Amino acid sequence: MVPEVAGSDPVGRPSWIKSPQFSENLYMSAPWDQPDFDDHEGVHFFSDARTGLKAIVAIHSSFRGPAGGGTRYWNYASSADAVRDALRLSKGMSYKNAMAGLNMGGGKAVILADNARPKSPELLAAFARSIDSLAGRYITAQDVGMSQDDLTSVGQTTPYVAGLIPESGKAGGDPGPSTALGVYLGVKAAAHQALGSDDLRGVRIAVQGLGSVGGGVAHYLAAEGAQLILADVDEARAAELAQKLGGRTETPEQILNIEADILSPCALGAVFNEKSIGQLRVKAIAGGANNQLARPEDAQRLFETGIIYAPDYVINAGGIINVALQYLDDASTDDVKAKLEEIPLRLSEIWAASAEQNLPPSVVADAMARKLIGRA
Repeated sequence: MVPEVAGSDPVGRPSWIKSPQFSENLYMSAPWDQPDFDDHEGVHFFSDARTGLKAIVAIHSSFRGPAGGGTRYWNYASSADAVRDALRLSKGMSYKNAMAGLNMGGGKAVILADNARPKSPELLAAFARSIDSLAGRYITAQDVGMSQDDLTSVGQTTPYVAGLIPESGKAGGDPGPSTALGVYLGVKAAAHQALGSDDLRGVRIAVQGLGSVGGGVAHYLAAEGAQLILADVDEARAAELAQKLGGRTETPEQILNIEADILSPCALGAVFNEKSIGQLRVKAIAGGANNQLARPEDAQRLFETGIIYAPDYVINAGGIINVALQYLDDASTDDVKAKLEEIPLRLSEIWAASAEQNLPPSVVADAMARKLIGRA
């Protein structure tokens, strides 16, 4: 029974608990009962009635440093879906940052989009105050639904922001190009592993999702002479890019079972499940999408096909490398590039251990990451 407090609501919450500076997680359904809860250090719920802000910040681990990860602005079907996304993505950031060798833990923020209350400067300011209340335990950055201008607005209220517009020659800014470069380097590593050569001339590569990351990857691959098959929910964008780069198009659904050498999923996650894995006709998968495996058991299913798989949070770490090095070290673009070139080396280590231990690459990578964050 929650005791009554002067100035409280009927269940005893003090009136100040509704301020975006304070976590409401004690008064929600327990996040540790969620299947995706993984001993998260904190799951914070924020709301601001005046602006319509509803946001969740999940801190998975601060073992290696402040929890870093982007803010996702998304129209979720339910609050439970938002919690699930925050939990999964923050855990992924712990693993991603650790495997990238960054002195940063893992966290993630999600803002629940509301069509009736569009994103506004006031809402972003309320969100920034929420971030500020965590006193540096969580460092935010750009993610789906958040623009560079949005991040700049957040940075006007709190210093706990990575990826702000940088000075010339410095790290930071839009994480997309760095993610794309890292994925491209990972595709070349996958080609070497699966095909015995990292020469991409004539190699058939299917790219699903042609936004900032997938589109950037496609440009790099075309410059290497790869034969591209492109797909995007925006068919006009796919057709335009295919014409520009000399490729052809398929639908986002069809591209998952097309015959090719390498598949590069760069759209939304959970694309590989029991059904889709059984229809794959490629030698390697190397793409920038997060959480590509729908369920944990799909790792073994994919492994049994003999298809080389690049664990997503290893290959797509370029964006967080760029913004983390800005926040932590005021690094240069050359520093970022040098760090990105470690991605193929890490993938090669994972594939070698996978073969030696007869375990899926994602299982091997998880074990490596958990050791790096003190949870072996």
